[in-house]
Amino acid sequence: MKDTSIYPKRTFNCKGILHSFDHPLVMGILNSTPDSFYAPSRSHGANEVANKVQEMISQGLDILDIGGYSSRPGAADVSEDEEMQRVTPVIEKLHNEFPDLLISIDTFRSKVADAAINAGASIINDISGGGLDPAIYAVAAKHKVPLF
Repeated sequence: MKDTSIYPKRTFNCKGILHSFDHPLVMGILNSTPDSFYAPSRSHGANEVANKVQEMISQGLDILDIGGYSSRPGAADVSEDEEMQRVTPVIEKLHNEFPDLLISIDTFRSKVADAAINAGASIINDISGGGLDPAIYAVAAKHKVPLF
């Protein structure tokens, strides 16, 4: 067994709580897209979403990642407005039903990230690492949320 006591603790601050990476965190995926590459992650309707999240929580969910733009090869481009319409109502509902749940927004767009955080998300998950929309760094800084 590897001695990890010599390594610095890895943490992130989210919702005013210091979370540790000293153990694996479980991230569930919920896609508000009709064409996600993984069909079971697609959400359909408010009640189905709440039931799916409750099941994930009972299975040990730590973070819920919500996306509204499919990054699969060949997926159709979606406007910022449509992406926001797909994710913000879902985030608002889940934030109201599960206020302690860490919700991440899976987007590379700063305007979508801003709207999602205003709706209740507390983490930005950007697959481009800020490469497609560098303004996403300013959004993360403004809201004081982690950007992964």
